Amino acid sequence: MATDPTKPRQIIIIGGGIIGCTTAYFLTRHPLYNPSLHKITLLEATTIAGGASGKAGGLLALWAYPSSIVPLSYKLHAELAREHGGEGRWGYRRIHCGQLEAKGRMLEGKPSNGAAKSDGQEKESVSLQKRTKEAVGMLRAKGIPKDLDWFATESIRAYEEMGDPDTTAQVHPFQFTTSMADLAREKGVDFRIGAQVIDIEVEGDRVRSVSYKDKETGKEENVKASEVVLSTGPWTKTVYSRAPISALRAHSVTVRPSRPVSAYALFTEITLPSDFGAKNESVKSGRGKGEKQVTPEIYARPNNEVYACGEGDRFIPLPKTSDLVQVDQERCQDIVDYISSISDEMRDGEVTARQACYLPEVSGPVRGPLVGETGIKGLLMAAGHSCWGIQNGAGTGKLISEFIFDGKANSANIGGLDPRKAM
Repeated sequence: MATDPTKPRQIIIIGGGIIGCTTAYFLTRHPLYNPSLHKITLLEATTIAGGASGKAGGLLALWAYPSSIVPLSYKLHAELAREHGGEGRWGYRRIHCGQLEAKGRMLEGKPSNGAAKSDGQEKESVSLQKRTKEAVGMLRAKGIPKDLDWFATESIRAYEEMGDPDTTAQVHPFQFTTSMADLAREKGVDFRIGAQVIDIEVEGDRVRSVSYKDKETGKEENVKASEVVLSTGPWTKTVYSRAPISALRAHSVTVRPSRPVSAYALFTEITLPSDFGAKNESVKSGRGKGEKQVTPEIYARPNNEVYACGEGDRFIPLPKTSDLVQVDQERCQDIVDYISSISDEMRDGEVTARQACYLPEVSGPVRGPLVGETGIKGLLMAAGHSCWGIQNGAGTGKLISEFIFDGKANSANIGGLDPRKAM
């Protein structure tokens, strides 16, 4: 049942990550949006895309999950890129994706800082190991694509295609999220940065207002609300205690390779030598005695950048805000070493970022994400997207705008994502 388009609204979005920013964007693009009647305010405790939305891989795929929202969101990403110049603005492009099996090498001679410099001089932007015709023939025999030429010939064991440019794409998460915020701001959304939410006030069975503390002034503020959107990722439970959302820490690095590399996203399985020296739980016993297997994900990005991430951990509890996330430098170095063990271009590249973030996961039998009504009138949840937040962010924002202005989700059947089923 559609809602009254003439009714004044004070819509509060809590959280300035991918979900909050796409929600703000799609609310301002909804046919019923009227800036003279509808006030939209986004509250963010630290900075836009300060958490996982700025440190994720940015993979988009029709084969992602859940199937109820993926096709919509994948389509919207393409439409947004066409409308707003996403190729240049946030690195949207179609890519290949595959599973790469490889054997790692010892890292003798690798620069200790992982930088592509020697005696203050930049290394030439060429591969240190040029492939012979025989080497290329060996790779073709193993099914390795011709342009996947930035891995050591002797390391690659097998490649299996998971997705092609018809089903797989990518964006730069930070650039995409901040662009969505800018486009929403242009249409009148009020972004309040440094707004730490204290409480969501409920009267009877309806949400009434949100209280927050201004980080700069220290003053507490209260804003009236007709609708409140919980898009706070792993922090959702801190602002709404009933939310079944937990947090998983994930580390990643970005590398400027020693030469430009082709557009692939790779899920790897690397068998390391027995004395390689990795020390954390992302390494498990391999098939051979003493061998170890690691599974970093490696995504080539435009502008000569490669993103790589490792396994998650729960050693450090979720901090109060995203700017307090602790980065384990050893875990980041492990990722650098793993990818360097199979690629000279990574080994001789420059590490440009070592970072960590927390992914929001749904606790309990429901896989998630949770998108829709909570049982309290006017309070909606859009959280628990785990590793597919960037992929499903566009669709989530669109659907939340429909819940608010149309009274229901129209663009996809997401009954299985109903938050009330998980609380």
